[in-house]
Amino acid sequence: MLIAIAFYILAFTAIAAAFMVVASRNPVHSVMFLILTFFSAAGLFILMGAEFLALLLVMVYVGAVAVLFLFVVMMLDVDFVELKQGFLTYMPIGAIVAFILLAEMILVGAVYFMGDAKTVVPTDPETSNLEAIGEVLYTQYAGAFEAAGLVLLVALIGAVVLTMRKRSGVRTQNAMDQIARTREDGVELVEIEPGQGLG
Repeated sequence: MLIAIAFYILAFTAIAAAFMVVASRNPVHSVMFLILTFFSAAGLFILMGAEFLALLLVMVYVGAVAVLFLFVVMMLDVDFVELKQGFLTYMPIGAIVAFILLAEMILVGAVYFMGDAKTVVPTDPETSNLEAIGEVLYTQYAGAFEAAGLVLLVALIGAVVLTMRKRSGVRTQNAMDQIARTREDGVELVEIEPGQGLG
């Protein structure tokens, strides 16, 4: 009974937080809801007995949220001064997200230690959970795994292209001009009278 309650709570929280990631106009709020979505999905993985995937989701994706937020700041030209001025306005939503995360961790921990969570048993008793996941991931789901990597590669290239747009008033380097530069272009010989400066 407890595992069913935990499943519905985590699933509803994950769906609601994922919707708020898209619906929020403030990028800081979107980042907070994205972290909540990842934690809720990790809790669902623990309920299914895939502790490695839950740990991977928290360590990799929640850590990558900072990089994602960096891309958002570079693409949207978010004003840091304005964000710092409104720091206290983020406290209520930050406290709500932190409270939900704490409640989810307590709920998942209670389900896990009470023994209600499922355990993934490999076909071979000597095979570890990590080896079983790797065997399934790189054989049965190899195509989907490679497709996900291709999607991430396209997203990375798109983010780089969007952030490297030309802006007015920004000094940039031209590698070809620097390579083609000669000594006559870069060195100027000036005869200075004794006791006088360049001024």
